[in-house]
Amino acid sequence: MKMSIEALKRELATIRTGHATPALIEHIKVEYAGALIPLNQIAGISAPEASLLVIQPWDPGSTHSIEKSILKSDLGLNPINDGRVIRLNIPPLTEERRQELIKVVRRRVEERRVAIRNLRREAMDELKRLEKNKDISQDEHKRSLDQLQKLTDSFIADAEQIGQDKEVELAEV
Repeated sequence: MKMSIEALKRELATIRTGHATPALIEHIKVEYAGALIPLNQIAGISAPEASLLVIQPWDPGSTHSIEKSILKSDLGLNPINDGRVIRLNIPPLTEERRQELIKVVRRRVEERRVAIRNLRREAMDELKRLEKNKDISQDEHKRSLDQLQKLTDSFIADAEQIGQDKEVELAEV
């Protein structure tokens, strides 16, 4: 469940808020040497200005595939390729785009809630199996289920708080 929350934090860091940050694009998968590789493994990414990202591929031949991957991503960014480096101007967010990004945040939070609930179901099945095999008592089974529910509720609340914080960040002009 902790890993699910950490993954949510990483995912939401990639949703842009009008500020240029390498985390915005480092997760983008680029086809390179016949495999899909994260952008941060085949290029250096820097943010020299508040609204500009510069991508410097280690292999200049990969600039075209990097550019193509950025265009295919759901970030809505237009790369400027000069053959050696790729520049990404990060435009200020429009109100319409903010609303779209808030919907994306809500969808990702919901996906994590479902993942946490699935983990809870797996743990409940395991507890049921332990009780059936007489490895734990009925009382222990009941206590464990209560603890599991409290833990699940706690992680779901964490996911929702992270989502709300990101929504507030997106709503700021």
